[in-house]
Amino acid sequence: MVGTAEWFALRVRSNSEKLAAIHLEARGFQPFVPMYRSRRSWSDRLKEIDLPLFPGYVFCQFVITNRFPIVSAPGVVYIVGTGKVPVAVDPTEIAAIQAITASGLPTQPWPFLRIGQIVRVERGSLRGLEGILTDVRKKHRLVVSLTLLQRSAAVEVDRDWVCPIFDRETTKVRSVAAGSM
Repeated sequence: MVGTAEWFALRVRSNSEKLAAIHLEARGFQPFVPMYRSRRSWSDRLKEIDLPLFPGYVFCQFVITNRFPIVSAPGVVYIVGTGKVPVAVDPTEIAAIQAITASGLPTQPWPFLRIGQIVRVERGSLRGLEGILTDVRKKHRLVVSLTLLQRSAAVEVDRDWVCPIFDRETTKVRSVAAGSM
């Protein structure tokens, strides 16, 4: 019986995200390295560069029973999991990160959050995504988290685009931790 392809997080050597992705793609797999644009300043100039949104990680879709070509790829250290058991990344979390990186909106790495209000984007190119709404320097950001890696990404959104998600049973606003907000 052949399994179905799932998304997994791969731990890769430092600064080897692109190298690992190139080798995985050459082996016929579908790697995903979410990137964001960062402005760096040197003594003589400013430059915008693309950096991995999740440094040290590459996402790849494959059937877990066919993992040898994955772990033997240059740059790949291991498949993220619990102990020695690989754990698939939730496909909705991968889809959310793909939507964020494809949106063209300013994106940046963000600390993993467990508190805060969960919202759904109702308008704009990110319509339908759910995440945690935060306020940083009077700009609203939607934080989308990858639970397995305990990492998050934030994208700037217009506050008018989002609405709170209500819990159907209690009709209260859902939040990540009880008693928050």
